Amino acid sequence: MRSPRIAIVHYHLRPGGVTRVIQHAAAALREFPCAFAVLTGRLPAAGSFLPGEVHGVDELDYPETGTGGHSPSRLVNSLMDAAKKALGALPDIWHIHNHTLGKNTALPQAVYTLACRGQKLLLQIHDFPEDGRPANYQTLMKDIGGGSPTTLAARLYPRAPHVHYAVINNRDRTLLCQAGLPESQVHFLSNAVDLGNTDTLIAAPSGPPGRLFLYPTRAIRRKNLGEFLFWAALAGPEDHFATTLAPSSPVDRIFYKQWRALAQRLKLPVTFEIGRTTLLPFPALLASAKAIVTTSVAEGFGLAFLEPWLVGRPLAGRDLPDITGDFKEHHIHFDGLYNRLLIPGDWIDLTMFRRKIKSGYTQLLAAYNRPQNSVKTEQAFQAALTDNRIDFGRLDEALQHRVISRLKTSVQMPSEIKPGRLFYAGATRPRLMQNRKIIRRVYGPGRYRQQLEQVYARVGQSESGPLDTIDGAALLDRFLTPERFYLLRT
Repeated sequence: MRSPRIAIVHYHLRPGGVTRVIQHAAAALREFPCAFAVLTGRLPAAGSFLPGEVHGVDELDYPETGTGGHSPSRLVNSLMDAAKKALGALPDIWHIHNHTLGKNTALPQAVYTLACRGQKLLLQIHDFPEDGRPANYQTLMKDIGGGSPTTLAARLYPRAPHVHYAVINNRDRTLLCQAGLPESQVHFLSNAVDLGNTDTLIAAPSGPPGRLFLYPTRAIRRKNLGEFLFWAALAGPEDHFATTLAPSSPVDRIFYKQWRALAQRLKLPVTFEIGRTTLLPFPALLASAKAIVTTSVAEGFGLAFLEPWLVGRPLAGRDLPDITGDFKEHHIHFDGLYNRLLIPGDWIDLTMFRRKIKSGYTQLLAAYNRPQNSVKTEQAFQAALTDNRIDFGRLDEALQHRVISRLKTSVQMPSEIKPGRLFYAGATRPRLMQNRKIIRRVYGPGRYRQQLEQVYARVGQSESGPLDTIDGAALLDRFLTPERFYLLRT
């Protein structure tokens, strides 16, 4: 039997989460009896892949102006030509990443054309345009949907026996199946988690004297940097806090500069962008901390919940049950996480907060061509409340600023928050080692290789058939539920 040919497709191979996934896939495929090629619009740095594995397709990259600009038919031809040149023939399977994102609207149209031609597709979705990316969604609606959600869904999410999907968490799998994709064609393909050999880091004591609380993140808005500074405002004399990377987008940088200014004004014990200045490799940087922190209000796969344990460090901060639920099923324990950071309602102007929720949620609905809904708007407000308390992560940056400024100088206020502390005694060594062992077994490169092989086998065995579509409105409605609304994601 002939070895299969696999083409992996992504817009670019710049440093980031999807690029890391593709690197793990390439490493896995080197051990498969197959031929594979990575097709990308932006070639990676030297050494990221082996010679001959990566091939450029200019039309894949994000256009220089706007998100349109590339011809879908030209992209299809370029993809097929590049694949045939790299593999000797058309691929048996096209493994395409994030085609629905909307950064280059030629790609979903090219994918739809390949589906119409009966090509076997594995469409791996890391980020949904329906999930807090209204500008992307509007561009897709204009360039592809012609103003019709039904037409857009048909183009973005073709349903056919030869079109399969891969997702990185069970929440997304459930949403796609509820919208009409067959369960047999939506595959849970978790990311590989690998920091190399960390045995020496496990044995080493954590860092210099004092307690370093490290937030390994690129500080975009949804990472909820204000909550990290909230805890820094309550720091003890031995405590220090640090983040690793600055955001790159202009909008995120505006808020980031404001947080840096606040930390400086309040003299908070925080170092920003330690990942840019340290000489330590990333695993060693993690191991230098007393604990790793996450305060994010939204994640895709949730790598930050797993990597700390590989270097024997506990995790503190905000839980995201939609994400960590997958990990907890494998008996990974997160004893240091809280579901909400609750502050008394009288710490802020509730009338102002309600007005911000109404404005923000109404604007979000409008951006997705949904009418204003007063009942759902009130539900979005109520989702932030527990009795007479408010979840700090539901506030916007301006309200968070005010709370932190008051908290830093108050004697009474720290006793009124729940939970009362970010970090307690930390996980016991048996718990640390148990989590590490499970993560290496369930999410290590070997397990990822097995999962990938199984998914490819399922796709390869499928027969070509007629195209149908999912219920795009149902998918969008599930992403727009009031309970999912955060001002930090507007």
